[in-house]
Amino acid sequence: MSYILKVLQRKTFRLLLFILSFIFILFTASHSGVTLAKSTEILWDTYGVPHIYGKDQASAFRAFGWAQMQSHGNLLLRLYGQARGRAAQYWGEKYLESDQWVLTMGVPERARSWYKAQSPTFRSYLDAFVTGINAYAKEHSELIDDEVEVVLPVKAEDVLAHLNRVLHFTFITNPEEVAGLSKQESKAGSNGWAIAPSHSENGHAMLLANPHLPWSDLFLWYEAQMNAPGIDAYGATLVGIPVLAIAFNDNLGWTHTVNTFDGWDAYELKLRDGGYLFDGKVRSFETKTLSLKVKQKDDTLRSQKLLVQSSIHGPVIPRKDGKTVALRVVGLDQPGVLQQWWDMARSQNLTQFQSVLQRLQLPMFTVMYADRAGHIMHLFNGQVPIRQQGNFEYWQGLIPGDTSKTLWTKTHPYQDLPRVIDPKSGWLQNTNDPPWTTTFPQVLNPDNYPPYIAPRGSTNFRTQRSVRMLAEDDKISLAEMIAYKHSTRMELADRILDDLIPAAQKYGSELAQRAADVLSTWDRQANADSRGAVLFANWVETIDFNSAFSKPWSEKFPRTTPDGLANPESAVTKLETVAAQVEKAYGKLDVAWGDVFRLQSGDVDLPANGGDGELGIFRVVDFAPLPDRRFKSVAGDSYVAAVEFSQPVKAMALIGYGNATQPNSPHVGDQLKLLAHKQLRQVWRSRQDILPHLTERKVF
Repeated sequence: MSYILKVLQRKTFRLLLFILSFIFILFTASHSGVTLAKSTEILWDTYGVPHIYGKDQASAFRAFGWAQMQSHGNLLLRLYGQARGRAAQYWGEKYLESDQWVLTMGVPERARSWYKAQSPTFRSYLDAFVTGINAYAKEHSELIDDEVEVVLPVKAEDVLAHLNRVLHFTFITNPEEVAGLSKQESKAGSNGWAIAPSHSENGHAMLLANPHLPWSDLFLWYEAQMNAPGIDAYGATLVGIPVLAIAFNDNLGWTHTVNTFDGWDAYELKLRDGGYLFDGKVRSFETKTLSLKVKQKDDTLRSQKLLVQSSIHGPVIPRKDGKTVALRVVGLDQPGVLQQWWDMARSQNLTQFQSVLQRLQLPMFTVMYADRAGHIMHLFNGQVPIRQQGNFEYWQGLIPGDTSKTLWTKTHPYQDLPRVIDPKSGWLQNTNDPPWTTTFPQVLNPDNYPPYIAPRGSTNFRTQRSVRMLAEDDKISLAEMIAYKHSTRMELADRILDDLIPAAQKYGSELAQRAADVLSTWDRQANADSRGAVLFANWVETIDFNSAFSKPWSEKFPRTTPDGLANPESAVTKLETVAAQVEKAYGKLDVAWGDVFRLQSGDVDLPANGGDGELGIFRVVDFAPLPDRRFKSVAGDSYVAAVEFSQPVKAMALIGYGNATQPNSPHVGDQLKLLAHKQLRQVWRSRQDILPHLTERKVF
């Protein structure tokens, strides 16, 4: 009996200890700013970054919808209105072509089918995201522009329509590209680095995320942290997308670059008897007539019919030259992109991460990866069509549409895609170059892959600059990686000035001699105070890269070619012409780069550093002309993250144009000074780091 009493006493004592411990945890949490998972909240830091703590994953999605509305509500609603194909109905004639494109591509209808195809759980997440959007709009209607309120309420299908428009009908292909039927090099670009422990100073893997996109419209990045049971990820996504597209957690991270990927084709059809020829037989077009409404200046609506014809290849695109062309785009039957990104952020190691990647729901983009275990990886990701013939260049043109020999119906599986894991070099890079030059010594041999999978053309100068910085520093620290990321040195100048300056001194006039003197003393960078960069950049615009060099690019020497001037006298003549123009426009040949090129966002106007990647500048900023012969920043460096997978993780980040676009937000352009000074800011991820920088807390 006494034994039983002793056992009961011991159990009672343990139960009492458990209860007291639980009470202590509750008391401690309530006095330390830690919110238990009974509520969902957004902690806004001083740069307008929302740190979302969800009691469950659906609640985190709801909070993310709320946060995006608070930061970008007007833009988000306008983008969703365009994705519906009803922007002309809402806002007038200037959106008519956009609506015609979206409807011809079947975006709204596809979004409805994609929504039904989601798993019940993920469908509930999308519903929660739009619930957050609509709740914010209802509670803060005075902060939303009247003209975009017509889009409300937002539905989950709108999110998927926006995703489809962005990925497939802006990045993979777009109206301008299709109208010209030339697969031009994308204006969107990126830098991405993964550095292994063997190549880092502190023995930790590191990741550099550095997309280059326009600073407006659907290309804007939104930085956030998503924390809920099963996930704690930090990163960025494009406005309107409900999950992080570039992210890291305590154990791994990834970034994307726009890869040399061909995921669409234009097929020329041969018309016959009201249909088109295919394998010797006449096939009928599938046709449907849609009704468009266009808002008039007096606020009335004009109705307009839109006839959409489709062949076996895809929708028929109107052309001015009379040819009948059908468009085929990959991935339109793959609705799992958002869940794949979400699960990538939830992964904890390379095995899990690759298991998610193998779904191949993301239709394009390089994946550059690093993790705490020390692994690094470059994947040439994409839904690459399995083509029966032709190399990459062949598929850039107009394809015969009268034969099944050119009609692709399947895409390559994951194991077929170019991929490098843990190279001996200790580093991987991509700067929108083909996968073959991701590291040196080269690991990937293009001969081992289908000739259409990626081009074998020249390595751009930005790539060569990227490779040089990585290869010439055996042990790179986080601070050095950040410094390299901000490099404005022009690889092209290093390559060509040793020929141009002597040529100008030999063949040039007095003006050319003075130009040569300026180029001789120039630091070969595009910093705000660099003098000579304006002159050189203007001269580069006059040369033809295909014929300017005496030594063309060679696959055997991808890092050091092209080189030399093919026609030195002609190059000097161009230099004289440019020098006269620069002196007339700015009063001197050695005008400072920052006096001409400006960083602008909102009301902020600062001297710029950085420039066109074609010059071999790693720190890319693209500019558009102003009326006073100056130029303003319009694209390039957008979201930047530098991550070291130490314990704890160290991370620095920046969104140069700010993390908001809503009128009167203090975060429009509030990070531009850091951009101008080549600085990143500390990433705050733990509560104890966030709370000292807290500006607002929203509890749901």
